[in-house]
Amino acid sequence: MLTILGFTMIATFLVLIMMKKMSPIAALVLIPALFCVAVGQGAKLGDYVIEGVGTLAPTAAMLMFAIVYFGVMIDVGLFDPVVRGILRFCKADPMRIVIGTAVLAAIVSLDGDGSTTFMITVSAMYPLYKRLKMSLVVLTGVAATANGVMNTLPWGGPTARAATALKLDAADIFVPMIPALAVGLLAVILLACVLGRRERKRLGTLTLDEVLVHEPETVLVGAGSGGDRLVKGTPSAGSGGGIGGGDGTDAEDGEKDEDFKGLDPNRSTLRPRLYWFNAGLTVALLAAMILELMPIPVLFLLGAALALTVNFPHMPDQRARIAAHADNVLNVAGMVFAAAVFTGVLTGTGMVDHMADWLVGAIPDAMGPHMAVVTGVLSLPLTYFMSNDGFYFGVLPVLAEAGAAHGVSSLEIARASLVGQPLHMSSPLVPAVYVLVGMAKVEFGDHTRFTVKWAVLTSLVVLGAGILFGII
Repeated sequence: MLTILGFTMIATFLVLIMMKKMSPIAALVLIPALFCVAVGQGAKLGDYVIEGVGTLAPTAAMLMFAIVYFGVMIDVGLFDPVVRGILRFCKADPMRIVIGTAVLAAIVSLDGDGSTTFMITVSAMYPLYKRLKMSLVVLTGVAATANGVMNTLPWGGPTARAATALKLDAADIFVPMIPALAVGLLAVILLACVLGRRERKRLGTLTLDEVLVHEPETVLVGAGSGGDRLVKGTPSAGSGGGIGGGDGTDAEDGEKDEDFKGLDPNRSTLRPRLYWFNAGLTVALLAAMILELMPIPVLFLLGAALALTVNFPHMPDQRARIAAHADNVLNVAGMVFAAAVFTGVLTGTGMVDHMADWLVGAIPDAMGPHMAVVTGVLSLPLTYFMSNDGFYFGVLPVLAEAGAAHGVSSLEIARASLVGQPLHMSSPLVPAVYVLVGMAKVEFGDHTRFTVKWAVLTSLVVLGAGILFGII
């Protein structure tokens, strides 16, 4: 019964948000609450929610201070040269812009943090997509899928979890998977070419001068802003970049394209004299994350405090910067804590365990010698409907034990478990995806409808490459 109710709860959530009958925050809270009552555990709902909030609180803190940190870095102009370089490469060609999105997302993903990747990628590419009237779900879909492939880096999380759960060396899991993951990344770039050609056919190719007519060249949309309603003369991005502010195309909420403004390259928040300090601080922060010198939330808390103090030493300026990014902080943190209700109920009621046991039990004995391939296929739905912790610590050991009974090594099982990550990054249980859709002002349901099929295809390409190369 718990198995059926678990799948029904997830299906209900996805259907309601994709049909836009409920907002993601409301659905994440109300649907699990109703199902908790339905399974006769309503009295324990509070305990489940508190446990879920406790689990996700460090993630919420990391996102809050990461948004402030990168918002300040965007305000002071750290990423302006990157965007100017992308502009020169893209030349207002939709296909080049989509390819640039994939490449930028893949490069920034080297830091191992999806939220950071999405903040920088959307901030850099959003103005071009808006000005050319390109589909914003292409931006979110390509960025999420590219980041999903790169999320398999040992410091990205899944590989470390798999190594811990099966008591293996992370390098032994990851290094042999590099050729298959490289093929997956090439598949994302090929996907970007296909989607870009589709956008080029729909929109044509403009010159950069045509795109930027009536406004100065630049750049970035602030991480804490909707970014496209900047009042002339206002030095900051303002606010309003909430979750779910449009239909994923190019003219949401009746906004006219001519109202679109990028950030002024002469904005008063720029700090050119501190450019190398800010660059060094960011590199040091990312290096500390990779080396795991401190917990990531602590690093971003310290980084945000230092960035604000050095770049804006006067208290009124600091308050203005925090206020400029407050809307996005509140929306993302609210979404994370709402997701805590969903994950808390799934875990606390035992739905996750029953769903996993049912799926593992449904595997025919004849598939035993092929458990690595089975694990790869199962990683798609399981990492989409479950957290990485739930899958790698709860399900993977069971799959590895079943494989060992048929002579399949734990290393092969561990490698196969990584192939679902391109799809996982668009899961409603991944907090970073709300940063992505929130900054791009795309409805989560629109993002899901567009991205899932391409993410599944990319995951299957990685699995196929792993089988072909004899890795899996």
